[in-house]
Amino acid sequence: MNIHDAIDSAVSSAESEVVGLSHRVHAHPELAWEEERSSQWVAAALDDLGYDVQHGICGLPTALRGRIGSGPLHIGICAEYDALPELGHACGHNMIAASAVGAAAGLARVADDAGLTVSIVGTPAEEGGGGKITLLERGAFNGLHAAMMVHPGPVDVAEAAPFAVSHSAIRYRGKAAHAAAYPEHGVNAADAFTVAQVAIGLLRQHLPNTTRVHGVQTRGGEAPNAIPETTEGRWYVRANNLDELAEVEPRVLRCFEAGAHATGCELEIEAESAPYSEFHNDLDVLAAYRRNAEARGRRFSDEDASSRMNTASTDMGNVSRVLPAIHPYIGIDSLPAVNHQKEFAAHCITPAADRAVLDAATAMAQTAVDVAADPALVERLTL
Repeated sequence: MNIHDAIDSAVSSAESEVVGLSHRVHAHPELAWEEERSSQWVAAALDDLGYDVQHGICGLPTALRGRIGSGPLHIGICAEYDALPELGHACGHNMIAASAVGAAAGLARVADDAGLTVSIVGTPAEEGGGGKITLLERGAFNGLHAAMMVHPGPVDVAEAAPFAVSHSAIRYRGKAAHAAAYPEHGVNAADAFTVAQVAIGLLRQHLPNTTRVHGVQTRGGEAPNAIPETTEGRWYVRANNLDELAEVEPRVLRCFEAGAHATGCELEIEAESAPYSEFHNDLDVLAAYRRNAEARGRRFSDEDASSRMNTASTDMGNVSRVLPAIHPYIGIDSLPAVNHQKEFAAHCITPAADRAVLDAATAMAQTAVDVAADPALVERLTL
């Protein structure tokens, strides 16, 4: 049996456990930094496969690393498992966790023969918390020569092209007063948000077409007959790359300053994480993934309008600035449902999604051994 067939067989043998993990994580969604059960389940699955598992790495309780093999090429596979508020696993991170474990199953017995060291890195808080950025800063990716993960979407897309993004928590502080009897004594924090959003709406005409500005107000006041004293929100600014983001973001933040100036409120702006970077694909590793995915019947839709999920931001972009990386998308036949909809969450445990988990797992594992078998590529990655 050749090594590709051995991987295929190993992933198939682990199908029940891998698909079961995907469904279990899906049924118990946990928000960023709170993925206690999900990370424990991933760690337990890796332990069962013979990986040397460390849970709570880098001072993050829900981060983990499982390692196997002692080959000269060190490949990392990232697992995500955080969910969205109110929407559950509407971005399919249950599938990402399961496909990483599936790839681990495929590589467990062949890593040494293939010349690989394999690390499965459990990364919390992708949905706005920047877990991978913290892990990078604390050394979790040190020693890796390349990293990969596969993300679900409506259709298969090979080359990720995410926007850079900043995440900001916005708070206005005004002064409460009776809205009918003593309105002149109040300082309206809800008005400050209104001014800011109108200013952002007008600003959009003058922003590059690669820019996205969007957010939500999470606290708007307490009672209709009381001038709102405190309002809060979360706001994202996206741009084609970090350089463009650095130019655009200050213009957006001035819109929030305008709200404060117009109303007399105090403004607080707090970064929720370091900015997420645009993604840099390693085209050689990506070509190997594409060959292996296509061999399993996957068909890529890079130019289709339904492939827009590949522009969504990810902290995997920051990883790609430090070491060679890929982040392809795997389709789950969900259309017209798309990511971050409840309907998409429902699609993430369908037979099509389960097949996608196994296809992603097998293709990632086979890609790792193909990269290790290419002397020129190994030389480039290990320089």
